[in-house]
Amino acid sequence: MNRRDFALGAGALALTACATRAVSAATPLLFAYFTTGKGEADGLKLATSDDGFTFCTLAGGRSLLVPQVGEKKLMRDPFLFHDNDTYHLLWTTAWEGVTIGHATSTDLIRWSPQRAIPVMATIAGTRNCWAPEAVYDPRARHWLLFWSSTVVGRYMETAGTSESGYNHRLWSTTTRDFVTFSEPQPLYDPGFSVIDGSFAYAPDGSLHLIVKDETVTPPRKWLRSAPAQSPSGPFGPLSAPFSPSWVEGPMTARVGDAVLCYYDIYKEGRWGAVMTRDMVTWQDVSDRLTLPPGARHGSLLRVPNHLIDAIKA
Repeated sequence: MNRRDFALGAGALALTACATRAVSAATPLLFAYFTTGKGEADGLKLATSDDGFTFCTLAGGRSLLVPQVGEKKLMRDPFLFHDNDTYHLLWTTAWEGVTIGHATSTDLIRWSPQRAIPVMATIAGTRNCWAPEAVYDPRARHWLLFWSSTVVGRYMETAGTSESGYNHRLWSTTTRDFVTFSEPQPLYDPGFSVIDGSFAYAPDGSLHLIVKDETVTPPRKWLRSAPAQSPSGPFGPLSAPFSPSWVEGPMTARVGDAVLCYYDIYKEGRWGAVMTRDMVTWQDVSDRLTLPPGARHGSLLRVPNHLIDAIKA
């Protein structure tokens, strides 16, 4: 069997698995994503997986939330998370600007009015707010929202190391009610241009921050992680790179006794993944993945089967 035959066979098996999916005893994974081109304006797409490897498109691939706010009214990098009975969605609203998108839902079908939260409006020189995410800090009892921004005139020691004059660091704000937000503050400066921050809990329960080194001169574009004592730090030493170069959009999920880190191999139009049990040794499991065609940077969340079934209908 040649490589093309194998790919066709894997695709056929995935389609069969999606068509015959039964209700699983385990809580399924929900993948929230967007597609590029005109898909940036289409909005939120969803897919699901019972095993963490084969993802089946939901709602026929149609958008569940069309973006209506922000500088360009786009939806990139959707991040879905759960707070009690409410699901929250954050997203990138534009390539250039000071806002991030926000909406809520109780069923992932009907959504609240959208808001463009001006998280960087008070920071002069801000060029962008990319890939917003959120993590709950149980000790501080608030949510930490964070994203990547380039602020002109800051971190000049790494100026010119990213494309198009960007020079990113992670910034953050905190909130308890998603109505009022603290003043934005730098969250993480690893000494290089950094985007796509994402927190992950290791199998032992420790917290880690995964980031993409956005350095293009010399080219890196890979993923590294740092242990975190809390969502706001302090952060420990960075690991060695654990992904190939030219990837982005890390997202993680617990699958069995391991953590999987998925990443968008955006130049090749496909996804990869690595698996770890200790956040030190990583095994490439990319050949086991089947994700929706055209899916880009998104997020993963465990949700009840009844919600998945309602979205399918």
